[in-house]
Amino acid sequence: MNKWNVYVTNEIPKPALDMLAEHCDLEVNRLGKPLPKSTLLEKVQGRDAVLCLLTDQIDNEVFKAASQAKIFANYAVGYNNIDIPAATERGIMISNTPGVLTDTTAELAWALLFSVARRVAESDKYTRMGKYEGWGPMLFLGQDVMNKTVGIIGPGRIGLSFAKRAKAFDMKILYTGRAPNPQFEKETGGQYVSLNQLLQDSDYVSIHTPLLPETFHLIGEKEFKQMKKTAILINTSRGPVVDELALVKALQTGEIWGAGLDVYEWEPKLAEGLSELNNVTLCPHIASATIETRTKMGTIAASNILTAMKGELPPNCLNPEVFKSKFDK
Repeated sequence: MNKWNVYVTNEIPKPALDMLAEHCDLEVNRLGKPLPKSTLLEKVQGRDAVLCLLTDQIDNEVFKAASQAKIFANYAVGYNNIDIPAATERGIMISNTPGVLTDTTAELAWALLFSVARRVAESDKYTRMGKYEGWGPMLFLGQDVMNKTVGIIGPGRIGLSFAKRAKAFDMKILYTGRAPNPQFEKETGGQYVSLNQLLQDSDYVSIHTPLLPETFHLIGEKEFKQMKKTAILINTSRGPVVDELALVKALQTGEIWGAGLDVYEWEPKLAEGLSELNNVTLCPHIASATIETRTKMGTIAASNILTAMKGELPPNCLNPEVFKSKFDK
């Protein structure tokens, strides 16, 4: 296969870069942070392929600058950072890295759930500040997880993985989505309900839905009022699924008991007042941040590019309809 000129928009684990470097002329942004739009537009010019991250906003202007590109390989399972219709119109394939981060993300959602329920982050800070003076019967009382009701919004791969773990804690599992999912029910014993019923009945609500026009601000002021005052909200999906200003208000007023977040509506900026609250645990978008998973994400993204180089359809292509126009001539 001919050598391609490939640009990687941020540093990723070495095995993935080594895969590309063996077959491509490779340039990598080594700054450790997203490029300004003007620099990105400059860097993608003349490239045959671009390996981009979810922190890169890839729109029609970028595709226009990368006029000879055959593929943009997104280093993420989500792809709301990419204008796929614009890519399709220009005959550029888009790929992602599905599956690999399923269990890792579900594990982080559980870590957040336990952290909030048992007030781990709050008590850690308290202890480090030298305030701990001995055991007390009312010190940092939290909530049990066993035998509680968990509501899962989005019964996809990650939602299913999360639900399987809930079974180990003898939890009642409710779920909601576009339609009932028989496979989800078979593997978890989960019960399909409306969003309203899920919010009203759940002790814990965990969000695992993609960001779509219909899921923007899916959880807002009205939804928080339906939840139990003892409820805990977990979000490891995408920030704008939750109205973050409404969440801050709900946490401040005791509308809900707590929250655990790995994603934010205006990431990396937080809604005003969020970081000042003790009843929320905040992570910096690390759901997939294990050595094994981040490396596998990179090698999948690299494989998508290398497959395209051979004139074959990448296995994780999101717009396969452009394949024939680019390669099958």
